[in-house]
Amino acid sequence: MNLKRQLLLVSLLTLMLPWAGCEFLRETESALRTGQQQMLANTARALANSMALYREEFPLQDAVSDSGDQLYIHDLRSRPEIDGYFDDWSIGVDSLRSLRGVDGPVRFAAGTYGQTLYLYVDVSDREIVYTSSQSIVLDEGQRFADRVSLVSANPPYLRETFVFAAEAPGGILSYKQNDFGFTPEPAITAHWQDAPGGYRIEARIPAALLGTHLGVVVNNTGDASIAGARSRSFGGDVPGRAVRVSPEITAIAEGLVLVQSDMRMLVTDTSGWRIASVGKPGDDLAGTVRSGFSRRVYDLLVETGKAATFAEPDPLGREQQPYVSSALAGRETASWFRSDESGRAIVAVAAPIIADGEPLGAVVLQQGTDAILSLTNEGLVRLINVTLIATILVAGTLLGYATWLSRRIHRLSVAAEAALEKEAVQSALPSALAADEIGDLSRSFSSVLKQLGDYNEYLRSLASKLSHELRTPLAIVTSSLENLEHEELSDTSVGYTTRAREGADRLRRILSAMSEASRVEELMANAEPEPFDLRKVLDSTVRAYRDVYTERRFSFDYGTADANMTGAPELLIQMLDKLIDNAVDFSTEGDMIAIGLEPADAGLVLSVTNPGPPLPERMRTQMFDSMVSMRAGENTRHLGLGLYVARLIAAGHGGRIEADNVDGGVVFSVTLPRGAATA
Repeated sequence: MNLKRQLLLVSLLTLMLPWAGCEFLRETESALRTGQQQMLANTARALANSMALYREEFPLQDAVSDSGDQLYIHDLRSRPEIDGYFDDWSIGVDSLRSLRGVDGPVRFAAGTYGQTLYLYVDVSDREIVYTSSQSIVLDEGQRFADRVSLVSANPPYLRETFVFAAEAPGGILSYKQNDFGFTPEPAITAHWQDAPGGYRIEARIPAALLGTHLGVVVNNTGDASIAGARSRSFGGDVPGRAVRVSPEITAIAEGLVLVQSDMRMLVTDTSGWRIASVGKPGDDLAGTVRSGFSRRVYDLLVETGKAATFAEPDPLGREQQPYVSSALAGRETASWFRSDESGRAIVAVAAPIIADGEPLGAVVLQQGTDAILSLTNEGLVRLINVTLIATILVAGTLLGYATWLSRRIHRLSVAAEAALEKEAVQSALPSALAADEIGDLSRSFSSVLKQLGDYNEYLRSLASKLSHELRTPLAIVTSSLENLEHEELSDTSVGYTTRAREGADRLRRILSAMSEASRVEELMANAEPEPFDLRKVLDSTVRAYRDVYTERRFSFDYGTADANMTGAPELLIQMLDKLIDNAVDFSTEGDMIAIGLEPADAGLVLSVTNPGPPLPERMRTQMFDSMVSMRAGENTRHLGLGLYVARLIAAGHGGRIEADNVDGGVVFSVTLPRGAATA
């Protein structure tokens, strides 16, 4: 993994910032929620104690009401038109109660507006049977046309039934039935509307005509039961007490509470029926509404656990949520919810209303968390923005720094490699003036390269120095040996003198080879380039090799007829002599030494291939250095300048020399340009 990727991974540590921020937001929201819940619980407890002072305003409970499902009368915000349609009622269709009829469900609802009660009944009836004015007055036990009845009572007083039956769709005349019989009731306005699969009845009834107990009965001509389909408010023949929103308790609640824009107060009786509702949790969130992305991030980072979905007040009028049921059982309870529309948290607290040890109902407070949500949401947005920008800046800075740092190291590496590849070692490296660790490394490399260059230069001049320094002592030794040869010596002394003379001759040849490199450098510097045909030069030279090295075989293959170039032919022949001499040394008697000449890009390639052992990998980069060689059958290095001289001649002509292993031998390749590079 390179330096940039390492620093990029290190930059990911900046993600600790949003994590720490989210933990702080969680702690903050938890503390704010706990404080809000405690405040709301104290408020609900105080309101419950205050409502207990108005005991007489709460509806009385009786055995019938306790055992039955009471009829709930909704508080309407507008006056419905009596036309048999429900769409102008200010409550939703989910507020319709249901009961099982003969031909299908029967749905109904009751509501008040001012001093008037409104009744809506939707009946499923496959075959509608209309009535006649004469059939209404039949005995109660007789069966007659389809009808809807509203039963009213003030136990233990008189029970009355208001009957709605139609002679035809449209406005209908209602009848009141009591112990004295049937009589028309002109104060009631009603409308019969046929509908697919049944009919609908809508009626407006003055509240003064009704008692405290109400129930709905639907009679179908196909019903075998004389009693018909009854609402569940009946606990026998007499319906239970009807429940309606109490204007008195609503006024008391409004007087006790300075209702905030995000708070709702509900008051229920002992059965959970809602008798007062003030305010609402607040749907207008203004600047606290979160976008879809912000909400998802908020839920992911801040919300812990899954809260239940907040339920609006029961459309049927009876609050039966667990926290309300606990309050009706005498236990103060709080619960947290989440709005399905806005996603915000809502806290609800229910406290029992108890007067003289007798339960009267419960106070329910519901409040949104606008203040908390505003704080945490704004904090979350700022946290996301700041940490995102900080992460991008840190990652970008580290990436840029890593790129700059890696480029400096790369330039230093390239410069160090290039310094070793050149003839003269270059000690000047990039970043040498920098005051950081890379500058120290560059200066250390420069110092090492300078010492290496000095040592390399010393080795280069060592041959000429040794040749110069040893020539005079060698001449003295040689002349002394020559003088000894004219003296009378014993046979043993003659042997010693002969071996000394042979050693001096070998030393003279070594000194001549050492001085040859210096002479070649001088010749390359002073040679005058001339045009010549390299193919012809090589052809005559190869024939000479066949005469000199009779124990070897030579071949010359050329792949071009145009081998014209400019240079010093005598030096190129000297270079070839070194390569042939090397090939002869590493081959055996009868081996074939192949010399080739092929065209190359803007130049020529001269190759010498000989059989023999492969080149050791450790020698591949040192074979053309001064005073290095490897002879066949030996494993130690000896003084050698032949290939070094060949390299000098190739470089002097602007070319290069390379060696490589081939099947069963070694090939030396010299690439030469057609133009001369000599001075």
